[in-house]
Amino acid sequence: MQIQTEDIFLNTKGFSDIHDLTSKVSKIVDKTGVLEGFCHIFAVGSTASISTMEFEPALVRDIKEKLNDFASESMRSHHSQTWGDDNGFSHIRATFMGPGITVPIRDGRCILGTWQQIVLLDHDNRPRDRQVVVQVVGGE
Repeated sequence: MQIQTEDIFLNTKGFSDIHDLTSKVSKIVDKTGVLEGFCHIFAVGSTASISTMEFEPALVRDIKEKLNDFASESMRSHHSQTWGDDNGFSHIRATFMGPGITVPIRDGRCILGTWQQIVLLDHDNRPRDRQVVVQVVGGE
């Protein structure tokens, strides 16, 4: 069994900016040579999430709207009052969605549905330089 770790770096706009990571993750998995195992994708930071979705413009818009319904950008929060950074909503969104997912690997490929992509959601209230850690575990 082998374990290989690589990073993906990207710039985001904040406010639940959504980025499709599927091709980058797939390239990392392919490069490892792992045929059977799993891939864990983890967003570094407390205001970002990793998930899967059908990455298409209408659904991206729907998700952003529902996240704002859930934890509004204008909501009052103890965090924002304490630190004055007005991003309490971003911490709440990220906490409820979670920082990472694990995807099984079979025959050297991530097992994903036809319309299922791996995405990063940056919930912060400003642009960020984001780091995503991709760890592949398995064997041939």
